Amino acid sequence: MTVYLDHNATTPVRPEVVDAMLPWLRDGYGNPNSVYSLGQRARAAVERAREQVAALLGASDAAEIVFTSGGSESDVFAIAGGAWQSHDETKGKRRKVVTSKIEHDAIRLLAGQLRRRGLDVLEAGCGAGGVVDVAAMTAMIDDATAVFSLMHANNETGVLQPVAELASAARAAGALVHTDAVQSLGKVKLDAKALGVDLLAVSGHKVNAPKGVGALFVRRGVRLIPLVTGHQEKNRRGGTENTASIVGFGVACELAGRELSAAHQHALALRRRIEAGVLLIAGSRLNGHPDLRLPNTAHFSFDGVDGHHLVVALDLEGICVSSGPACSSGASTPSHVLTAMGVPPELATGSIRVSVGWGSTDADADRLLAVLPKAVEKLRAVGAAA
Repeated sequence: MTVYLDHNATTPVRPEVVDAMLPWLRDGYGNPNSVYSLGQRARAAVERAREQVAALLGASDAAEIVFTSGGSESDVFAIAGGAWQSHDETKGKRRKVVTSKIEHDAIRLLAGQLRRRGLDVLEAGCGAGGVVDVAAMTAMIDDATAVFSLMHANNETGVLQPVAELASAARAAGALVHTDAVQSLGKVKLDAKALGVDLLAVSGHKVNAPKGVGALFVRRGVRLIPLVTGHQEKNRRGGTENTASIVGFGVACELAGRELSAAHQHALALRRRIEAGVLLIAGSRLNGHPDLRLPNTAHFSFDGVDGHHLVVALDLEGICVSSGPACSSGASTPSHVLTAMGVPPELATGSIRVSVGWGSTDADADRLLAVLPKAVEKLRAVGAAA
């Protein structure tokens, strides 16, 4: 039986979500933009899902939710769309994007594109605990800043970032404020208004909905240049809406909101159980702030062990963990997040991420703790012999 402990990579789709989607895959095939009843039933389902997502994000109005294909599109739409809109509106005065060195690859790779197109992109570092340098990041913000972007929780270490504190400084300078909250959705309370952000990105497959659907919270009054042109989503994102997946995403958000407190406590208890056992292994360390973290995420390094080899060794025992973000699995270089934290390369390449979620049990944690020490010992022995 598979022990799945990689919920930060993706999550299993809940049965309630599948059940909600099936009618829209079978008989509810109408285009939600059609005026006849088959289409209007689909439109009503999409709008209901918009309300469910808005409720989980603390949006004032469901119309502030724009459906997308996922977190990466939402991030790029927010930053690129916001930067070009602001650049055009100010006739080039606002030409700067301020972000951090620990962002998701969707944002890191976008930064290179924006630089090649003439914008200035500044990236703040972080401390050893994985929290961004607030003073350094604040100093980067000025009246030339078009967009300020800081992730809510890091996808590798789970470390929570001071979004609200920095959002205040960015908005005072007149910049748009974006946060990538993909990993936080359904794990901790999200309130776009309390965070003070203009733009907030989330993804369905991180919260037990299907892959290929996500959303961007766009505060009322904020304008973005669309990435996908068309009249759908109030002219903000073209393309016929994926009704079934949007419905599933909405149901998943409603379930996550209803169960948030209990899920948080369950995940935290499992995480602490796993950490206590793993840190008994000689030459192990926990990466990231010990407290300012998502309740479900633990990131470990082991002396003398290659993280990819360890992932394979655990997989042979039916246990799924990762050696970094799923989008860069197989990479031979140390994680950019661990590098920014100052973790030595030999330790950074000997790391794994364990993330629990819906369906994770004490038995899963115990299985990992029974297998992991032996796997580490065996890989160290092989390395020493080589």
